[in-house]
Amino acid sequence: MEKIHCGFYGSILFFIILLHFTNGELDYSIQEEVKHGSIIGNVVKDLGIDVGRMIARKARIQTERNSRGYCEMNLRTGDLTVAKRIDREELCGEKASCVLKFDLLLESPLELHRISLKIDDINDNIPLFPKDTIKLEITESADKGARYRVNAAHDADIGQNGVQSYILRENKHFISNTQTTSAGIKYAELVLNQELDREEQQDMKLLLTALDGGSPQRSGTLTIDVTVLDANDNAPVFSQAVYEASLPENSPLKTHVITVCASDADEGVNGEVTYEFNKMSDKSRKLFSLDQKTGDVTVIGDIDFEEGSKYEIYLEAKDGYGLSTDTKVVISITDNNDNVPIISLQSLTNPVPEDVSPGTEVGIINVEDIDSDQNQQFRCFIQQNIPFKLIPSIKKYYSLVTTDKLDRELMPHYNITITAIDEGSPPLSSFKTIQVSISDVNDNPPVFEEQSYSSYVPENNKPGHSLCSVKAHDPDWRQNGTVIYSLLPGEVNGAPVSSYLSVNGDTGVIQSIRLFDYEQFRSFKVYVMARDNGSPPLSSNVTVSVFITDVNDNTPQILYPAPEGNSFMTELVPKDAQGGTLVSKVIAVDGDSGQNAWLSYQIIKSTDPGLFKIDLHSGEIRTQRDISDSDNMKQNIVVAVKDNGQPSLSATCSMFLLISDNLAEVPELKDMAYEDSSSKLTSYLIIALVSVSTFFLTFIIIILGLRFCRRRKPRLLFDGAVAIPSSYLPPNYTDVDGTGTLRSTYNYDAYLTTGSRTSDFKFVTTYNDNTLPVDQTLRKNATDFEEVFGNLDVSPEVGILAEQIVIKHLCFN
Repeated sequence: MEKIHCGFYGSILFFIILLHFTNGELDYSIQEEVKHGSIIGNVVKDLGIDVGRMIARKARIQTERNSRGYCEMNLRTGDLTVAKRIDREELCGEKASCVLKFDLLLESPLELHRISLKIDDINDNIPLFPKDTIKLEITESADKGARYRVNAAHDADIGQNGVQSYILRENKHFISNTQTTSAGIKYAELVLNQELDREEQQDMKLLLTALDGGSPQRSGTLTIDVTVLDANDNAPVFSQAVYEASLPENSPLKTHVITVCASDADEGVNGEVTYEFNKMSDKSRKLFSLDQKTGDVTVIGDIDFEEGSKYEIYLEAKDGYGLSTDTKVVISITDNNDNVPIISLQSLTNPVPEDVSPGTEVGIINVEDIDSDQNQQFRCFIQQNIPFKLIPSIKKYYSLVTTDKLDRELMPHYNITITAIDEGSPPLSSFKTIQVSISDVNDNPPVFEEQSYSSYVPENNKPGHSLCSVKAHDPDWRQNGTVIYSLLPGEVNGAPVSSYLSVNGDTGVIQSIRLFDYEQFRSFKVYVMARDNGSPPLSSNVTVSVFITDVNDNTPQILYPAPEGNSFMTELVPKDAQGGTLVSKVIAVDGDSGQNAWLSYQIIKSTDPGLFKIDLHSGEIRTQRDISDSDNMKQNIVVAVKDNGQPSLSATCSMFLLISDNLAEVPELKDMAYEDSSSKLTSYLIIALVSVSTFFLTFIIIILGLRFCRRRKPRLLFDGAVAIPSSYLPPNYTDVDGTGTLRSTYNYDAYLTTGSRTSDFKFVTTYNDNTLPVDQTLRKNATDFEEVFGNLDVSPEVGILAEQIVIKHLCFN
C-alpha cells in the first residue's frame, strides 16, 4: 500500500464527521487520541477524482509545518487515515479551535485541493491545582460568611471538558462556592460558615476537589491546611486587572517581560505581598519565570513566534496570612524575520527528453516561509541564460517549464539554481540547486570526418590488405551514437563490389578480398554507409575512390623478331653498307604502364661485336662501321629488351643478318637454319626422299604447282623481314610476302633464285611503297605445306629437303 504521511498514531476510539466540501476545500472533524489507521474520510470520493489516476498523477499530501505526519492517504482507495497520535493540547494548547490544514497535490495537470481537519477535544486530562497543598491562615475574628479565594485548578482540556465546579469535603466551618472570572476561569471560594475559635481548634485540614464536565468526569484534589490566627482583614490588590506585554521572538534569556504589582492595606506580616503563578500551560512554564518578591516576569526559554504568538498567564498575589488575589498577564510575541524561505522539490521529470517542446512542465517547486505578514512574502526565480523558467502556479507552488528547444549534444545537463528572497528587513534568502539531465534522442546522423576518401593500392595485392579506414562520428549517446559501417551495393568491372572489398562494421577499415590487376582496370569507386543504432536509425554515405597503382609484373613482349619457335628471322645487308645504315629493328611492347613500360634495347651477343649497334630506346639496328670483305657473311645478333621497373624484367630475341649483294652467294638455307645442329642425313632420309620424289611427288607437284600459281603467290620457306614488290621479280622468281618492323623508307626488295638445291638471296635496292602490315610478315614452318602435300610423318630434316624439292619443281615449271 502506498501512503503519504502527516502525523503520530494514538490508541483510543474516535468519532469522525464529514462536515462539507465547498469552494474546492474539504473540511473534516476528528476527535483527538484516535487509533492509528482510523479512517477520517475518502478524499477521492468527496472530490470526485478518478481513483485509478491517483498514482499516475502522483497524488500526495503537502502539509504545513505544524501538521506534518498526522495523517496518511491510501492512493489505491483514497481513504484519509490517522498516521500517529493526535494530541489536541500539544498541538493547540488552550486555543478554542484546533485545525490542521494540508493540501492534496496532483500533477499532470497541477491541481491543488485544500483539506482542513478539525481536532475535537476529549476529556483526556484531569484538573490539576498549582500545588497539591496550600496553607491558609485565618484570624479567629473572621466573621461568618468571610470568603477566601483558592487558586484555580488547571485542566488542559477546553470547553465542557475543562474545570466546571469545585466540591469541598464536608466540614462544619467552611463551605465552597464556584466562581468565574471575567476571563471565564472557574475558581473556588471558601466561605466561613461557622466562626473560628483558635482556642478550640488551631489547625484543620480541608479537601477541595475540582471537577471537569467531561464524560467520564475527571477530578483533581487540593489539600488546604488552615491555621487560625488573629485578624487579617485586607487582601492584596493588583494595580491592573489585566497586564499586557509585547516580546520579540528570539529574545535572549533573562529578558525582562513585565512587572506585576499588588498592594495590601494591612501592616506588618499581613501587608507583605508575594507573587506566584496560578494558572499557566506547561509550555508557558518552560518559557517564563516570576520573581515572588518583585513580581518581575523574565524569559527562561527560547521564544519562537512560529511556536506560539501569544501566551496568557494567571498570577496570584498573597499576603503573609493567606489572603490572595489574582490577575492576568497577556504576552504577545512579535515576529522577526528569522526564517529563510524553504524551497522543496515536489516533482521532477529527470531526465528530460531533448525533443520536448518549449513550454513543457518538467518540475513542481514549493516555497514556504513560516514567518508572518511581510516577512512571509517572497520572490522566487532562477538564473538567466538557461532554457527554463519558473511560472507561479497555485499558492506557493511554481511550475518549472522549458522555454526553448533542448539539445543534449550541446548541453547534456543543467544545474538550475532556485533562489527565494523574502521581503523582511533585512531580507533573507535561500538557494536550492537541482540538476536536470537531458536524455538523448536519435536526432543526429553519423558524419564522416572527410567528404571523400582515396586509397592507392598496388596491383597483385594480397587478399585482406587494408586499403584505408573511414571514420564517422555521431554526437548522440549510447546506441544512438554507435556507428556501424557497411558497403552500399554496386558493381566494379561488372562484378558486385562485395566481391572486391569488405568493410569492418565496427572500425570502418576497408580491406581487399581478392587481387587487383592494373591491366584490367585502374580505379573504381565504392560507397560506404555509416548507420547508427537509433530508432529509427539515421545514416550518411561517403565516396571511397580506389586507385590501383602499377607493379612491374609484365615481361616485355617482342613482336618482331619472334623470340621463340621453329621459325627464324633473316635480314639482308648489302656488302657496301656504310656505317650508320639501318638494317633492322626490334619491336617490343610491355603490358605495364609508366616507367614500368619504358623499354630499352641492348645487344648482348653478336657474331661480330663491333659491326652492329642498336638504339637504346627505339630498337633500330644499324651498322657501326662500313662493311668490309673480311666480315662474316652470316651474322647472328641476340638482343635483350628490358623495362624500367623495379626490379627490371627482360626478354631476348635472335636475329640473323646476311651480308651479300648476290643471292647466289647465300649459303644453303638448311645449313643456315640448322647451323648449330650436328645431325646428318641418314640412310633412312635418303631412301625416303628418293621414294617420294620418284613415285609420288613428280605428278602431284606438277598438278598442284599449276593450280597454285594461278590462284595465289608462292610463300617463302623462311621468315623474311622485307616486303618484295612484284614489279621487281624476274619472270622465273617467286614472290616473298611479308614485312618487318622497319619504316617503309628502310624496307628492301629481295629475290629468290631457282636453280640450285637451296635458294639464294640477292640484294637489289630500297623502296618505300607497298609496305605490308606487320601481321603479314612471313613466318613459315614445315607444317604450312600440309595443305599441299598432306600430313607427312617424316623428320624435320626430311621436311626441309622436301620443301627445297618442291620449290625447285615450282620454279622450273
